[in-house]
Amino acid sequence: MTRWVTDFCAPAFSFLAGLGIYLSASRGKPKAAVARMLITRGLWLVALELTVLRVAWYFNFDYTLLKAGVIWSLGWSMVALALLVWLPARLVLILGLAMILGHNLLDGLAPADFGRFAGLWTVLHGTGYVPLFGDVRLLVVYPLIPWIGIMAAGYGCGLALKWDQADRQQRVFLIGLAMTIAFVVIRGLNGYGDPHPWATQPDPLFTVLNFLACEKYPVSLSYVLMTMGPALMLLAALDRPNLPTFTRPLDIFGRVPFLFYVLHLPLLHAMAVAWSTWRYGAAPWLFANPPGGNWPHDFHWDLPLTYGAWVTCVLLLYPVCRWFADIKSRRRDWWLSYL
Repeated sequence: MTRWVTDFCAPAFSFLAGLGIYLSASRGKPKAAVARMLITRGLWLVALELTVLRVAWYFNFDYTLLKAGVIWSLGWSMVALALLVWLPARLVLILGLAMILGHNLLDGLAPADFGRFAGLWTVLHGTGYVPLFGDVRLLVVYPLIPWIGIMAAGYGCGLALKWDQADRQQRVFLIGLAMTIAFVVIRGLNGYGDPHPWATQPDPLFTVLNFLACEKYPVSLSYVLMTMGPALMLLAALDRPNLPTFTRPLDIFGRVPFLFYVLHLPLLHAMAVAWSTWRYGAAPWLFANPPGGNWPHDFHWDLPLTYGAWVTCVLLLYPVCRWFADIKSRRRDWWLSYL
């Protein structure tokens, strides 16, 4: 269940990125300037994923393996949106929803079906290794089609920002509720929407967990409904002029989400190395490319240790994020929009 909670992050982040792009574009910027910003920032994110973040994930400089993860998908989604911003927002919304609703129709197509373009199909709608040049391979974890759809849907939903606040809050909540109900129905039918059917387990709890175990790579329709439905209901609940004081730390992290993401990876990795070195004397498996060398047979993170690492990470990064959020609120340097 702890792992399941983290599933909400990537789709909500991609959707909100699209929403933020609409907000930026609606402030009178020429579309050419918006498109240029999306291309440059998108390619910047892709470059960071393949260089800096790759080191944060694996703690080595063996660039024979490159990872196409969530930041990669955000970057290329921005590049795609640079083309879509020239279209009316309603049309972008329709295209985004079509990609979300229909991409599971492509599940039966394997990369091998595309011959020499197998690698391209893996990048678009598959997962696995793509040979690039020499010994260098790209590990595709976040294929692009559904993620472009989620960001495009977020951009199109920016139209809701024009609604009256009370009306918007009610409508967004109802849309989120409808998506959650749709998830239960579609997943319950065990048909279209996810390539992995759920099954009754001996323990009712494990039946629920099996029901919630939707495909993330690539994200299925059921996965998007399962995560974005509750996310929209939460956004509706937070859509109010005066939020409670206890939500202020969330506001700080929300102002600098990319900085938090970039910093939390090496911090948690370093904590894992420290703990493993203390327990085993060394931790070479935490400096290796996937699948990660020879892990100890008894290696595991129990829940108290997991939550302890999470709380420690948040507490350590909060002052840094607050400092940088203050800088972004006072200055308008061009480079700040890239962090």
